[in-house]
Amino acid sequence: MDRLTSMAVFVKAAETGSFTAAAAALGLSSQMVGKHIRFLEARYGMQLINRTTRRQSLTEAGNAFFERSKAVLVEADAAEALAANLLATPRGKLKVNAPVSFGAHSLTPMLARYLRQYPQVQVDLTLSDRIVDVVDEGYDAVIRIAPLTDSGLVARQLAPYRLVTCASPAYLAERGVPRHPEDLATHECLGFSFSTRPPMAEWEFFSAQGRHAVRVTSRFSINNGQGLRGAAIAGLGIIQQPREMLNDDLATGRLVQVLPGYESPSRPMYILFAPDRRPTPKLRSFIDFVVATFG
Repeated sequence: MDRLTSMAVFVKAAETGSFTAAAAALGLSSQMVGKHIRFLEARYGMQLINRTTRRQSLTEAGNAFFERSKAVLVEADAAEALAANLLATPRGKLKVNAPVSFGAHSLTPMLARYLRQYPQVQVDLTLSDRIVDVVDEGYDAVIRIAPLTDSGLVARQLAPYRLVTCASPAYLAERGVPRHPEDLATHECLGFSFSTRPPMAEWEFFSAQGRHAVRVTSRFSINNGQGLRGAAIAGLGIIQQPREMLNDDLATGRLVQVLPGYESPSRPMYILFAPDRRPTPKLRSFIDFVVATFG
């Protein structure tokens, strides 16, 4: 039998003065109450309760054991409360990976709010455009902006990562404004260099007429979205980058959207974590925060 349970039964029997009253309070039978008391007496080799047909009373040893049992049960309740609090309160270090441009421009401001809300959590954020191994490299969660492969990871889908096509007023004044996606074939289209492949040779758009694909040339490419943005502002060419990153530039006129009648593509975005890892409070709170911000 469980010692703590038996001690709790003994304390209740001592407080109520009878097995019958203790049984009623605990939802047990009188026989089960007696069994718990006998278990303790056998375990510790001493009689705890004097029993007669008319009444029962604590022995001297029973009185001492009663006081200590109450203290032990209070400590046990405190330990359980502490364990429940540790499980409920997000704390500890989170190791997170995200693409460079999204991580620097969008995820980092979100993390500032997250850390203010959860002061006992630390975040180790790695920005990289390569596909990391979540399990082997020890990441708690990763953000991916790409169609999912069958990785065996648990995925929560976020809002699509929407792109916008734009250029600086100076570039458009010099080279002209494209009116149709096919016009991009004669323009400087600045490319994003991926770590595992060259810049995309084909840009796509969508309209009421369907999908429009055009092959583009990139005399200048870079593996960083902010760098690409800077090149466009400097007048080097046309870029296709996340709208969220460029909203301020579009609002101030540093960049101008081109082909507004054609929708630029969007990329699926997910937060991923290992399926065999029971979400801890810190991971669960982080996932919920990301979904609330970017979902």
